[in-house]
Amino acid sequence: MLKGKVAVVTGGSRGIGRAVCIELAKQGADVAFLYAGNEAAAEETLALLSAYDVKSAAYRCDVSDTAQVRETFRSLTEAFQTVDILVNNAGINKDKLAMTMREEEFEQVIDINLSGAFKCAKQVIPLMVKKRSGKIINISSVAGLIGNAGQSNYAAAKAGLIGLTKTLAKELAARNITCNAVAPGFVETDMTAALPLNREAVEKSIPLHRFAKAEEVAKLVGFLASDGADYITGEVIRIDGGIAI
Repeated sequence: MLKGKVAVVTGGSRGIGRAVCIELAKQGADVAFLYAGNEAAAEETLALLSAYDVKSAAYRCDVSDTAQVRETFRSLTEAFQTVDILVNNAGINKDKLAMTMREEEFEQVIDINLSGAFKCAKQVIPLMVKKRSGKIINISSVAGLIGNAGQSNYAAAKAGLIGLTKTLAKELAARNITCNAVAPGFVETDMTAALPLNREAVEKSIPLHRFAKAEEVAKLVGFLASDGADYITGEVIRIDGGIAI
């Protein structure tokens, strides 16, 4: 479905990002992914991508650093020639109640989860405008829709991503570029495994009574990246087992 396309995935070395890289490669896209610093995890993702007949590469990049983002996209567009699909997935969490959260903890999450997505989009938009085609997919969260105690920084960033998504969708539609957001609930990842959760209680609160698999989120991203989603833009699609109904 994506043969001949080039996809860039931020935060692609593990979790949802890794699953998205694999799904896009399965569909035939060449994949360049960014990672923050876990070189071993990046190598594991590259090894998994090598099973598919596509070109792949990993780029170490702090998406909150404008200079690094510019240089990384310069390098990857030189290697891959273009970008057809951008998946903004890079994210961190620094959870605390607002009254005890330090300003720098709030800013760090905003800088990576929200500003990083804007910086990456800025690099690909000129390429997509020139071709009059492209797909931008932002990984938001149900926390950005309903909030979550102890996550004022994370929820604010993910809500901001939704606003960014809708605005880019309006700005870019005339050039045949779509922009959509995916809003997962609880997903089986290293990030959620590290959260201080009562797993049984959380699962009971989810109508489908389980966490999502990263591969399930990736399949939704794969659809939004495909021609089948050409007439979908500005949408926020929850994949949360019903927790935000």
